Amino acid sequence: MSIDYRHAGVNIDAGAEVVRRIAPLAKATQNDNVLANIGGFAAAYRLPTVPEPVLVTATDGVGTKLLLALQCESHDTIGIDLVAMVANDLLANGAKPLFFLDYLATDALLPERVETIVRGIAYGCSQAGMALIGGETAEMPGMYPQQHYDLAGFAVGLASAGRLLPSQVAAGDVLIGLPSSGVHSNGFSLVRELLAETNLGNLPLSDGREMTAALLAPTKIYVQDVWPLIAAGLIHGAAHITGGGFTDNVPRMLPSHLAAAIAAGAWQWPELFSRLQEAGSLSLAEMRRTFNLGIGMVLAVAPKDAKTVLARLPHAVTIGRVVPRDGQGVTWTA
Repeated sequence: MSIDYRHAGVNIDAGAEVVRRIAPLAKATQNDNVLANIGGFAAAYRLPTVPEPVLVTATDGVGTKLLLALQCESHDTIGIDLVAMVANDLLANGAKPLFFLDYLATDALLPERVETIVRGIAYGCSQAGMALIGGETAEMPGMYPQQHYDLAGFAVGLASAGRLLPSQVAAGDVLIGLPSSGVHSNGFSLVRELLAETNLGNLPLSDGREMTAALLAPTKIYVQDVWPLIAAGLIHGAAHITGGGFTDNVPRMLPSHLAAAIAAGAWQWPELFSRLQEAGSLSLAEMRRTFNLGIGMVLAVAPKDAKTVLARLPHAVTIGRVVPRDGQGVTWTA
């Protein structure tokens, strides 16, 4: 019997089919700064001109949310999550996202499924104003369970050195919270445990959505809303509420001598989070350190600019203030 590459589990023809399917998706996200086509050995991007240019990079994945997507055979929005995780991180550092590369690894290439995933990535890139300029699709039999795959994303943004965030965060700054679209892409190891061990998934939400559909809602991308405010110099700091929730992420935009005083009653948790807390009998501390609780990004804004920022972000809400630190980086008030 002849043993060749395909017999070993790698289908080069399927790889070529994937490139054929995803090339137009990537092309639709690109602009005149992209100097190479998808399918080459590398991609080239002409940098826009800004004063004191600084490249800012971010890389991330979507964690075990992938396992829920696989369980539900739902692959159309997981790519949006992937883009959101890095685009929002770039934004939190004061950078405008420029371009994105993805890495998809699987046991066996299914071109139609890969196309669905990359369609979501391309849509996320469009939302973030990023060009999808390349990536890697790896077929590795034996590395992953059958039908499983993993995703990672890498992005580059551009900022002026004088506009990097955080900058000039001061006591008295107003903390403004931007609504999330759901759980986003963190806390899913706990979510999956609750789905397996409790009746969390048995009843739909009051708006009629099935619990798994609500949990798989793609992560909100904040670039279109927040970048103009950063460019206008209206933002002192930004915190992307990801793994570690409020407890670990909000202090990352604060100098060591300052803390965030957050008003617990400033917003009402979406029902999804109340259901998660009830299912696991989770403490407030656990919820605040695991989930975004309906607020996906927190901005620190000078008091004189708060009204302007809130007017430009009609769904945002004031959630607290920056205060002198005396202990923890985040305190909660009634």
